[in-house]
Amino acid sequence: MIDIQTACARDCYDTCFMTVSQRGKELVRIMGDKAGITQGFLCPRGYQDIKRATSESRILYPFMRVNDTFRQTSWNEALNLLAESLAQTLKSEGARSCLQLCFSGNQGLFSSYLPQRLFYALGFTQTDSSLCSKSGHEAVGLHYGLSYGAHPDELSEKELTVYWGFNAAVSAPHFHRLSQKSQKRGGVLVSVDPRKSETSQTADVWIQIQPGSDVALVYGILKYLMETDLIDRDFIKTYTHGIDMLKGETQKWREEQVEALTGVKWEEITHLGDLYAQKKSQVTLIGIGMQKSVYGAESVRAVSLLPAVVGVHRGFFYSNAQGFPIDYQFLTGESLTEKPIESVSQVTVGSLLEQGAFTLVYVHNMNPAQTLPNVSAVRRGFERDDVFVVVHDTHWTETARYADVVLPAPTFLEKEDVVIPWGHRYVRKSNQVLDPMGKSKSELWVMAQLAQRLDLDDAWVYEDCWKVVEKALKHALEDGRISDLREGACLALKVRPRDTYQTPTGKIELASTQAEKCHVPSLPVQHPFPPHQEDYTMLTSSMKNYTHTQFQDIYGPIPPLVFIGIRDALKNDIHDSDALVLYNEVGSITMKAVISVSIPPGVVWIPRQGNDLYGVPVNSLAPETVQEIGGGPTFNSTTVKIRKSSE
Repeated sequence: MIDIQTACARDCYDTCFMTVSQRGKELVRIMGDKAGITQGFLCPRGYQDIKRATSESRILYPFMRVNDTFRQTSWNEALNLLAESLAQTLKSEGARSCLQLCFSGNQGLFSSYLPQRLFYALGFTQTDSSLCSKSGHEAVGLHYGLSYGAHPDELSEKELTVYWGFNAAVSAPHFHRLSQKSQKRGGVLVSVDPRKSETSQTADVWIQIQPGSDVALVYGILKYLMETDLIDRDFIKTYTHGIDMLKGETQKWREEQVEALTGVKWEEITHLGDLYAQKKSQVTLIGIGMQKSVYGAESVRAVSLLPAVVGVHRGFFYSNAQGFPIDYQFLTGESLTEKPIESVSQVTVGSLLEQGAFTLVYVHNMNPAQTLPNVSAVRRGFERDDVFVVVHDTHWTETARYADVVLPAPTFLEKEDVVIPWGHRYVRKSNQVLDPMGKSKSELWVMAQLAQRLDLDDAWVYEDCWKVVEKALKHALEDGRISDLREGACLALKVRPRDTYQTPTGKIELASTQAEKCHVPSLPVQHPFPPHQEDYTMLTSSMKNYTHTQFQDIYGPIPPLVFIGIRDALKNDIHDSDALVLYNEVGSITMKAVISVSIPPGVVWIPRQGNDLYGVPVNSLAPETVQEIGGGPTFNSTTVKIRKSSE
């Protein structure tokens, strides 16, 4: 039996390092390594990756749609049809009528980034990548320049760890394990979350906050810190700008006002303030999901300021992607193309598709027919007779079933790749451990084939993938070279200094000097709550067995459940397992009720990106509303009405 090292390529904080044991051609088991932050264990998805790679849901051959059914075909026929359709569309409609939809289904450089060179060379319309974390990045950037922060491998040593809107026990289990090590050493773990999540259940302190009131809570903490002189005056004087404006805003807030908006008692607020002031070895981890709301970016920027006033350089973690000096625009070809590139909102793609804005859509590493807001519009757009849809994927997703051409892709176990984490700073080559299933072909192979059929003469489209990576990571490796990476070494990425701020003042801007250019206030703003008392805020977040829509072929469908608090259940005469209709102006879904002590009044919680009892996507309720900062989605400020189903 031999062991082969690889790395998980999924959209996840942890980017785990794995060892796959192989006997002959059979994969026996997959285990977590101790390298990086993996600590020798994997999440439930990682342990089932071999099973998922050989799942019956795999796309094994190219297919073409013929009279509303799929006919298996050859690669040659499928690529010829695609190249012909693409050439005709480019000639008659122009490159702007062609849309590339690619996101985070696989984060490998060879699977996601380098293949985009073809689309940039052709001039395809791109999206602004705003569906996930962009609003939070821009929000933190208003005050810090770039959004990188603390290193996760330091979590086990912290005296104070605050998970703010971040259910790490599910979304980042290796982060959470490190935090629990700090607890055993006497560190304090705090969870700020409307729901008593898995992380909240392990915390020393759980702050149950009203959804969307984070800015008010931050101003309450700041008010207490400033009025009791628990701020670090020397640090503020040396490293920050705008303290007078921030202090002026905090003085406007009254204790009872903060309590009323947040649902948090003043004693809890002052206790959290004392923890921030007393424990300088601290980190506040801000959840990606928290900023997917109307008030998300404002919440993120507010929370990021708390460590600064008590004297901690970048004492937060949101994502460290911007901390690594990697040239992603070179990887994708964005900085190499001479074609004018149109960019559209990723959040509003559904309406654009439905309106017929695009004639050809190429989808890879993404399942937009299930994951985008207003997903019914996305599906109606794909169903148009005048749009040609191509999907290159590993499994038969909802999106693949709308395609005109379906191309089989290998999973990360079936190809070589390099995965750059956005959480921690360790990188290792992802080795191929399994022969490609069926006739699956890599993204790079498909792009090269199409480029040749289209007679593209841009040399950078055909550049060797390892040479591209070497150039893009030229200044990014701290303790080795690309040759070491290719030979299997685990290397650390260089991280920009934490006491350096890429703002106009060169300091932490407690009051942003860039905000006016972005047409937003200098200080975080608490958004008003909807006036309709009969409406419920619908929160959605991940479950441990699923990464987005992946692994339903292993663990079954994402459960069609809606969790509702006891008080609201009594008010509406709702019992466990009742069928509830949730509806708003966008659509309606029917879910099975679960009465829970963990859900506050006026809130319902649903596992994200699944379907209801009748197969209707949960995202049918999510509007295409975009945030002012960063243009991000507003999933977690979706409001719904509820009623018992009559069926």
